[in-house]
Amino acid sequence: MRKLHRAALLCVAAAVSLTACAAGSGTESERSGPAAAPGKEDEFSLTVWSNYSGREQAEVTKALESFKEKFPNAEIKHEGSQDDDKITAGIRGGNPPDVAMSFTTDNIGQFCSSGSFQPLQPYIDRDGVDLGQIPDAVRSYTEYKGNRCAMPLLSDVYGLYYNKDLLAEAGITAPPRTTAELLDFAKRTTKKAADGSIEVAGFLPTMLFYANRPPIWAPNFGAKWETPDGRSGLASPEWAAMLEFQKELVDFYGHENLERFRAGLGQEYSTDHAFHQKKIAMMIDGEYRTAFLEDQAPDVRFGTAPFPTVKPELYGIGFTTGTIMGIPKGAKNPGAAWELIKHLSFDTETIVDLANGIKNIPSTKAALADPRLEVDENFKTFIDLATSGKLQGNPVTPIGDAHIKAVGDFATSWQAGKVPDLMAGLEDVDRRIDEQIAKSGK
Repeated sequence: MRKLHRAALLCVAAAVSLTACAAGSGTESERSGPAAAPGKEDEFSLTVWSNYSGREQAEVTKALESFKEKFPNAEIKHEGSQDDDKITAGIRGGNPPDVAMSFTTDNIGQFCSSGSFQPLQPYIDRDGVDLGQIPDAVRSYTEYKGNRCAMPLLSDVYGLYYNKDLLAEAGITAPPRTTAELLDFAKRTTKKAADGSIEVAGFLPTMLFYANRPPIWAPNFGAKWETPDGRSGLASPEWAAMLEFQKELVDFYGHENLERFRAGLGQEYSTDHAFHQKKIAMMIDGEYRTAFLEDQAPDVRFGTAPFPTVKPELYGIGFTTGTIMGIPKGAKNPGAAWELIKHLSFDTETIVDLANGIKNIPSTKAALADPRLEVDENFKTFIDLATSGKLQGNPVTPIGDAHIKAVGDFATSWQAGKVPDLMAGLEDVDRRIDEQIAKSGK
């Protein structure tokens, strides 16, 4: 599964409404309610676009083919490597797929509020679908202000990965549970050359590198995106504590020294990933990394745990996101498209098979509890987090991930020592986010 932190924006300008993106002739179902479902023996074809590729695309295609057990005469064409820009272009040009799969859960507010993805509630009501089967945090990133325009296709949960051998060399016998321990363990597992350059970083704090993104970090510090009255809420002690923690570790390494080290590290989904190469001792990442390590770095002895938290009582909290599926505006066969989405969203056997195939977290309670789900010691960490009821989903706004980008850019400047007043800087980011949301009119 391609992850939140490397997903493309639905539209290039995040603050711009997607109303223009949703242009098209529309369908009867968009004007007058849910389209009729196909008959069991009907012949029909569906085009599915996703950004999967390689092994993952093949596994998703298997899941799509399982739909034929219910509709044997269906023909499904799965086109991979189709990012959100291509989906947007298809909608604009009046030639969208029947089902669009997106990795960009940041943009659910845009998808729903603009009409780029059709409302699914009429289908849900007609078919008596039990949304209670979907964990609350997953439900939160597939709808916006009560408008459900998408359904989940598996999910991702983020936690701590640690190199057992590197921790043991430093005399550490258990993973950190608090951010204070994380800071201490990061310093103790860091190795430097005679010239002071970093050879092994205990923990890499660089924001926007690998999975270091604001939504993934925020739950561990109790940081909230909005104030009770719905305004941007970044100017808070929790956000400040998160950024101050990162800055303390950056200062330990030295910003320029850390940047030189980071520049020599491999790409996030390559065999040269720093954790694969034993160049970092601990990191935050999703459950999918277990499969990458097994495939690309079987010699790395690693463990997983919930990510450390600023307060002990928060331990066990975490962030979740995932792939979402919708029926684009102008889809030629929306009734059959809904049947396929419903199948992928709720058929337990299909969900478990796909979760086992690409090592993602099932997105229904039934599939999470299914005995056929393959769960080893390291994957169990993420299953336990997924069933804890303590996960948080994406912050949803009508401006896509513009607010997330604003925080990430600010954090980068802060880490580089370019922000003289942390709280004043956060207040300025709040103001700009509120202005963008107000201009969106959604």
